[in-house]
Amino acid sequence: MNASEKKRSAAEAALEFVEPGITLGVGTGSTVNLLIEMLPGVRDKIDRVVSSSKASTALLEENGFKVSTLNETGDYDLYIDGADESNKRLQLIKGGGGALTREKVLAAAARRFICIADDTKLVGMLGSFPLPIEVLPMAQELISRRMLKMRGHPIWREGFITDNGNHILDIHDLQISNPLEMEARINRIPGVVTVGIFADRPADILLIGGDDGVREMRV
Repeated sequence: MNASEKKRSAAEAALEFVEPGITLGVGTGSTVNLLIEMLPGVRDKIDRVVSSSKASTALLEENGFKVSTLNETGDYDLYIDGADESNKRLQLIKGGGGALTREKVLAAAARRFICIADDTKLVGMLGSFPLPIEVLPMAQELISRRMLKMRGHPIWREGFITDNGNHILDIHDLQISNPLEMEARINRIPGVVTVGIFADRPADILLIGGDDGVREMRV
């Protein structure tokens, strides 16, 4: 199977976790887009839906869903999202699509978090994929200098503005041997909105699409 078919199989497997009366949160990205296109098939099970980005909201509305806000739903049942990398502890790097802050908020509010991905996203150690950090524009250079001291190489995602009106720094060549400690350390830098390490709130279930079908991993 090619990468798109693997993503589709993982997204399809996630539909089995959509139970009647559910409030569902959806993330952002190519794998989630495949999931959203499948959601009309389980529409009768979904009570409410919340979204992590303007792009996902628009696609949900195109598929006939009314999108609620997290303030309206409060803590909710199930969040489904993709990832740029995952280790075997289901700690993730997310934010390739730039929606990491809203994704982290939705993941924190969900009782269960399912990550869907193809098998190329499973790695031994996080950090091969450039680590996204959402930053206040005025703090961009300060945070870049701090990341250089941590032996990362920051590159401004030029021309990209997040849904929150901020900038993204992508940190290359950062070895993340302790994701939990690194997440906390970067989040303490003034001007960081959030970092794309999901270790304090990892996924509960990882659905990995591969040539032999979908593999389910749990911590």
